[in-house]
Amino acid sequence: MNYGLLGEHLSHSYSPLIHSMLGDYEYSLIEKAPDEVEDFIKNGDYQAINVTIPYKKTVMPFLDELSDRAEKIGSVNVVVRRPDGTLFGDNSDYGGFASLVRKSRIRIKGKKVLVLGDGGASVTVQAVLRDMGAANVTVISLFTEDNYGNIDRHADADVIVNATPVGMYPNNGERLVDLSVFPRLSGVLDVIYNPYKTALILDAEERGIPALGGLHMLVAQAARANEMFFDSKLDAGVIEKTEKKIASMMKNVVLIGMPGCGKTTMGKRLAAITGREFIDIDAEIVKVAGKTIPEIFAEDGEEAFRLLETRVTGEICKKSGCIISCGGGVVTRPENRRLIRQNSTVVFLVRDIHTLATRGRPLSETNSADALWEARSPMYKSWSDVKILNTGINNTAYSIARALNLNTKKG
Repeated sequence: MNYGLLGEHLSHSYSPLIHSMLGDYEYSLIEKAPDEVEDFIKNGDYQAINVTIPYKKTVMPFLDELSDRAEKIGSVNVVVRRPDGTLFGDNSDYGGFASLVRKSRIRIKGKKVLVLGDGGASVTVQAVLRDMGAANVTVISLFTEDNYGNIDRHADADVIVNATPVGMYPNNGERLVDLSVFPRLSGVLDVIYNPYKTALILDAEERGIPALGGLHMLVAQAARANEMFFDSKLDAGVIEKTEKKIASMMKNVVLIGMPGCGKTTMGKRLAAITGREFIDIDAEIVKVAGKTIPEIFAEDGEEAFRLLETRVTGEICKKSGCIISCGGGVVTRPENRRLIRQNSTVVFLVRDIHTLATRGRPLSETNSADALWEARSPMYKSWSDVKILNTGINNTAYSIARALNLNTKKG
């Protein structure tokens, strides 16, 4: 083992995938218990490693030298074994967050910034913000003078950065602050990358506030680590190219559209050509309810079905990299929009409404296709990222794959 990531629980890490795109070298996940860290750092068989939580501070006493940046921040996430055998610690998270700020185009200089959280990520974020000329950097945490109970006294904040794990998978939908408290807010950043858009980012987008999640930071810090590993400079554009590939792989593809437009059939075919898992929300509802959808409507009513649909949609859309087919009425509950958009690219599948299948679909059997289309089509359009006409199973599946830059299997 030459290169890798040291941590405690790493099963969901994207680091090996990212590093495989940055260069041709072995990169492994190295899970160690706290009492194993010192021996591994001093005697492990590695050339260079990344370090993640909870060991970014733990490893520091075992290193021979620290970069000025790592010493200033008090956190190490890169350890390099030099030719003479000594261990050098550095911090690529600094460059990763700085790159995130630059990509967001959110102005920091002269602004008041609130940083949520006081852990290791927060310390790095604070250092970048101060170096970028923030007029004021205020840390909000649970047990300090500036806390979430009195955060309204900082209602004049210009930018908010979430440097906590609140809202991270599997606790999607959680957030620490209500953005309505901050009338001057001009930017929101979140170091979390899974889900692709946290509740905080979605809140900002709905208010028209520039916002960006943490995937770019993850890729950018990996690129900086690569440069530290090999004492070389990566080609320009490699971060953006890698980020696009990772985003495409981790985001679900969610199919929405009129009942009977072919979402399930198309989803199965798209899953087959991309090698992704396919999940049909209606089928999952049937499993949970223990009865068919017509039976749910007949015995419990539409409102009960919609509540169950929202619960199931929320759980399924937490996943990553899946093909997901939604029921035609998913757009009738506004709260579902956030659930499907948090970690997905949304495809509006369109078919001639006069050819839509209606059998076994309670609302389609009692309402005209024209009436349903008039009521729902504006929502399908506003909820989706791309609109695709269903012209046939195979052709349309490949059209979706091309539109979203999805990898497809040969043959």
